[in-house]
Amino acid sequence: MKISFSKIEIPSSGAIVVGVYEDRKLTPTAAQLDKQSKGALERALGASRFKGKPDDILTVLAPSGLEVSRIVLVGLGKPGALDAAGVQAIGGRLVAHLANSGESAAAIAIDDAGDQKLATAEQAANLAYGARLRSYRFDKYRTTEKPEAKPTLKKLTVMCGDPNAAKKAYDPLQRIGDGVFVTRDLVSEPANVIFPESLAQEAQKLSELGVKVEILGEKKMRELGMGALLGVGQGSERESQLVVMVWEGAPDARNKAPVAFVGKGVTFDTGGISIKPAAGMEEMKWDMGGAGAVIGALHALAGRKAKANVVGIAGLVENMPSGTAQRPGDVVKSMSGQTIEVINTDAEGRLVLADALWYCRDRFKPQAMIDLATLTGAIMVSLGREHAGLFANNDALAERLLAAGKAVGEPLWRMPLGEAYDKLINSDIADMKNVGNRWGGSITAAQFLQRFVKDTPWAHLDIAGMAWSEKDSAVVPKGATAYGVRLLDRFVADNYEEK
Repeated sequence: MKISFSKIEIPSSGAIVVGVYEDRKLTPTAAQLDKQSKGALERALGASRFKGKPDDILTVLAPSGLEVSRIVLVGLGKPGALDAAGVQAIGGRLVAHLANSGESAAAIAIDDAGDQKLATAEQAANLAYGARLRSYRFDKYRTTEKPEAKPTLKKLTVMCGDPNAAKKAYDPLQRIGDGVFVTRDLVSEPANVIFPESLAQEAQKLSELGVKVEILGEKKMRELGMGALLGVGQGSERESQLVVMVWEGAPDARNKAPVAFVGKGVTFDTGGISIKPAAGMEEMKWDMGGAGAVIGALHALAGRKAKANVVGIAGLVENMPSGTAQRPGDVVKSMSGQTIEVINTDAEGRLVLADALWYCRDRFKPQAMIDLATLTGAIMVSLGREHAGLFANNDALAERLLAAGKAVGEPLWRMPLGEAYDKLINSDIADMKNVGNRWGGSITAAQFLQRFVKDTPWAHLDIAGMAWSEKDSAVVPKGATAYGVRLLDRFVADNYEEK
């Protein structure tokens, strides 16, 4: 879908979208159309349940005398109440409403409401951003889809008083959207297409944006002593990889220590010898959602030329059962020197992150380190699919992440850490075991990771319930969500980027 910006004028074809405030108060462009249609809009509103709330949408076929094909009325809520996330949501809902309407082009009028949280140019940019986020489709493998099932909307024009300012405001948002789409593509791909080597090659494409990318194979990781990560992948014919991505957007910063993101990248998770049930196992292609989010976040930051120093680490493995696979009861030695008794081979993501976190901390000495992982089903028992779990050893870091998640609509909920939980992963024969008992599984997983960060300010985001959605939301269509990309970008922008 092509998005452009222009001055407000009634188009000569296609659909036009205009706003209506609460209590059915028409915006200036809506009032103009109502006058031209001899009160048709007011009559349509009077015959409907439309009240002007942000979720309200009403389509009116254009009466004679107007060249447009239809007029879409969208609720704006109270005048001046909309923030960026609210405007983005309206853009997403409009695209979903128009996508299969038969319209190929639509124009949206953003009127100046006077006292408002965002200037009209900012509103236009955010509406376009929300529209683009919702327009995503992963249809590359559909060869027999009927034409009537395909979206018809090809062109969206956002009209406002200053289209040049709107376009300027939209450009960095578009770059973030690019990162979101990269992650959604990677997470949507099947495991016969995205596996450790191919995912590493996808990450290598970040070099086109100025990101320094380094790929470590199994030989190098073995030299570094990454026995925890390598143990997970030893049952697969696919070679495990560690991808290092470095964005130096603030090379002259006084504090050159970067902020670091570390992602779990299990490109397919059978559970290994502790094999998962067959039902639903196909979903485990998205067990690399954390690594996908890190790659997408680096794409977004580099794309918009963020003035910050950021490191991304992605540990990539495939967890398969075979004659060479890791067994329950095996003991592995991590890069840190700590030994781990593997009680359950399906608790593999924490083993991957153990070495990736230690490597990141040891090599880059980051000022803050955040890992993202589809780590535990237990976090979904706790939080459902509404929040990702946040664990942190630093209160200030946790508050920054909570604020960033709230700002972009990717919410987090802070979970506890503590010595009592930590004791649950003590092993009788090694330094630790990779699972505790059946209680507090997401917490004991986080306690395990904490043993590999030492005193580095660190946060763990368990995104198991958020990486894939079974239903549409305002700016996220059903499927891969790219949860974490917008959150991490906002986190950097608010806290680590040079102004």
